[in-house]
Amino acid sequence: MTSQQTLTKEGGKPGIPGDPNSSGGLQAGLKNRHLSMIAIGGVIGAGLFVGSSSGIAAAGPAILLSYALVGALVVFVMRMLGEMAAANPTSGSFSAYADRALGRWAGFSIGWLYWFFWVVVLAVEATAGAKILESWIPAVPQWGWALIVMLVLTATNLASVSSYGEFEFWFAGIKVVAISAFVLIGVLAVFGLLPGSDNPGAGFAHLTDAGGFMPNGAGAILTGVLMVVFSFMGSEIVTLAAGESEDPQRAVTKATNSVIWRIGIFYLGSIFVVLTLLPWNDKSIVDKGSYVAALDSIGIAHAGQIMNVIVLTAVLSCLNSGLYTASRMAFSLGRRGDAPKAFARTNSRGVPRAAILGSVVFGFLAVFFNYKWPDTVFAFLLNSSGAVALFVWLVICVTQLRMRGIILRETPDKLVVRMWLFPYLTWLTIAMILFVLGYMIYDGGDPREQVLLSLLVAAVVIAIAVGREKLGRGGAVNSADATQSDVKDSVTRS
Repeated sequence: MTSQQTLTKEGGKPGIPGDPNSSGGLQAGLKNRHLSMIAIGGVIGAGLFVGSSSGIAAAGPAILLSYALVGALVVFVMRMLGEMAAANPTSGSFSAYADRALGRWAGFSIGWLYWFFWVVVLAVEATAGAKILESWIPAVPQWGWALIVMLVLTATNLASVSSYGEFEFWFAGIKVVAISAFVLIGVLAVFGLLPGSDNPGAGFAHLTDAGGFMPNGAGAILTGVLMVVFSFMGSEIVTLAAGESEDPQRAVTKATNSVIWRIGIFYLGSIFVVLTLLPWNDKSIVDKGSYVAALDSIGIAHAGQIMNVIVLTAVLSCLNSGLYTASRMAFSLGRRGDAPKAFARTNSRGVPRAAILGSVVFGFLAVFFNYKWPDTVFAFLLNSSGAVALFVWLVICVTQLRMRGIILRETPDKLVVRMWLFPYLTWLTIAMILFVLGYMIYDGGDPREQVLLSLLVAAVVIAIAVGREKLGRGGAVNSADATQSDVKDSVTRS
């Protein structure tokens, strides 16, 4: 069986040309180059650039082990998600798979939690981008820049899925080139091979010359895990986008197989360069940021402004992808009867306009809360979505345990990506995620608050889901049919 280079609208129903309320479904507007760059750039978030300095300060050189542990966790989760997505590409991704494998309540709950996570991220990233833009052009207030950024990217997503793909292609491309250049230049400087470098090039000495490799003890590795785990969120976006690509199975397989080297180069590679260019306790790492401090040590002029451009690109990329991801999850929930029916409608270009506008309205509201009540209302939104990433990964693992049997029973020829050492490595990954959640509660402070508030929100959403089922809202049979269509029939192949 070979994959064709065509994709029907999701659900297999043709749209009505020219009808803006047509409910035909999504279209294959993403090219293979879009999916490839989305997959590569999806693991490079703004958190890598702005959050790594605090992790280095907490764990020293041992932060490399923190990144390695979380990186391994993401690789395992992506392998499991890739197994399901390659067999059944769909815009609902893990939410649709959970709906089928675990029950409607599971798909409803994790789908809405994931949507909630990304619309809160919209506010965080819009504010971060606005701060940078305001520092360049102070004549426009920060709230004005946030509004402009949100409006531009909303218009991009409303235009067509190919517009989103094109924007993300270039955003991700800039991030990839920047990180790759940083690693290459940094490695040359580390070994004294970079012409004109101001760094003495100490080789690997800085990994142990300031109190050893674990200056703050082995426990700091776990603290580092808590600080870096959320910077990896976004790697799963490619499985949602695959449903609108020319060749979903190929795109998912390629993305899943390449996740190891992507994390190795972009995360471990870049942090390794920082730690070998400077002692981990150098004050400039905290004061300027890890990447700016490393570039300054080499003698790169205007390192701070260069990094601001890169961070702004990462922020815009995250905003662009966040709006896309939230809207596609809302679209999938609408198709399954778990969201307003309007969310499941697409226009003649295959764009779920209501789902996009519904997501961005909440995003605008969250931006307003961030400016009006940053320490109360917005702090609650931020903390109550903080642990959702781990919940999503946990659901992916549990779902894969059930979906493997379903795929083998119904479409064994589509099991082209397989989780390694199944089911043992799946269970190990589940144990790792539960351990991280438990340690967040044990560690206290912000991590504990994030887990407890996220659990509270999750409990409310699950209660709503269970209540809907008991009341029979949407109809169990119709929901099952919609889920099966969303998972199985989104892609037509021969």
